[in-house]
Amino acid sequence: MTMATWLRSLPSLTGTPPTPDAEPLPDQPEELFERWIRQAVDAGVAEAHGATLSTVDAHGVPDARTLILKDLGPDGWAFAGPRASAKAAQLAAHPAAALTFWWPAVLRSVRVRGRVVEASAEESAADLAARSAAARDGIGPGEWVLWRLVADRVEFWQGSPDRRHLRTIYRRTDDGWQLTDPESETR
Repeated sequence: MTMATWLRSLPSLTGTPPTPDAEPLPDQPEELFERWIRQAVDAGVAEAHGATLSTVDAHGVPDARTLILKDLGPDGWAFAGPRASAKAAQLAAHPAAALTFWWPAVLRSVRVRGRVVEASAEESAADLAARSAAARDGIGPGEWVLWRLVADRVEFWQGSPDRRHLRTIYRRTDDGWQLTDPESETR
């Protein structure tokens, strides 16, 4: 059996989508994200706060790694890591990124894109202090960075076994957040 044949034979979209939400869409994507991540955890999704962070290197080549969302608020989607990491070098050279959350058990994904800003030294130190002693071991003062992805676009994807997937897209404008028709948007 070829790899292509084998891959096509694997089941996909085997999760169970939640019952459609009767609540209206919130004005802010952060509110919908909080609703969705809580529903994912309630449905038994392990490590629902895990995400793939995508950046580009000095040559414009995409790079990605898995990390944990640290916080979410009006200042952005927070994540952290060592200042000496490839992630830190890439963000210093090109301060933009994408976060992707995938919750297969509920057939949901969230994509967040935008610019990345470094939090204050105090916020970074507080994040480091909140880690376990083992996780802090060997990290000196100023070597840990908390970043925030300030989203300009957030896409919520609800998969469906019949392939009639639904997309809800928020785009930041000068006037705040605007819901965008996925069919009219260039991805």
